[in-house]
Amino acid sequence: MTDPSPTPTPVHQVRRSQSPLTNGTWVLVADGQKALFLENVGDAELPLLEVRREEHHDNPATSEQGTDRPGRRSDGMSGHRSAMEETDWHRLEEERFAEGLAEMLYVRAHRGRFSRLIVAAGPRVLGELRRAMHKEVADRVVGEVALTLTNHPVDEMARRIAAALVPPEAE
Repeated sequence: MTDPSPTPTPVHQVRRSQSPLTNGTWVLVADGQKALFLENVGDAELPLLEVRREEHHDNPATSEQGTDRPGRRSDGMSGHRSAMEETDWHRLEEERFAEGLAEMLYVRAHRGRFSRLIVAAGPRVLGELRRAMHKEVADRVVGEVALTLTNHPVDEMARRIAAALVPPEAE
């Protein structure tokens, strides 16, 4: 007589992704002039980012924005004059743009539009975003990527962000 117990079937190991780029996670990809608000409509294994909003900010080079030469100041009684550093108008505009993005994120977080956020930006812009970010937004940040990806195709952005966020031991 045959054994009535069921024949064991092979168990397939389920691989859980270590990536925080899960379904519904928002991604902000920004530089000093352009920002993309994206949402992952795929999953952590196969992220599929869809653009929800695009922002552009005109920010020409400092040489095109500044009109004056750097100033000079007197060093006191010695009669010597020292040059003053020229204002970096381009960097100031990057800071303003980052502050505006932080404000947009706050409004959307406050309205409950997203619960998880990944920020991908160049190191300087990422620092400005961190500085300007409201606590309500900062509490929803699940990952940061210090890369400038604004001019890459969206599928390449998803691939590079996912790769940058997976811990090395998980690969």
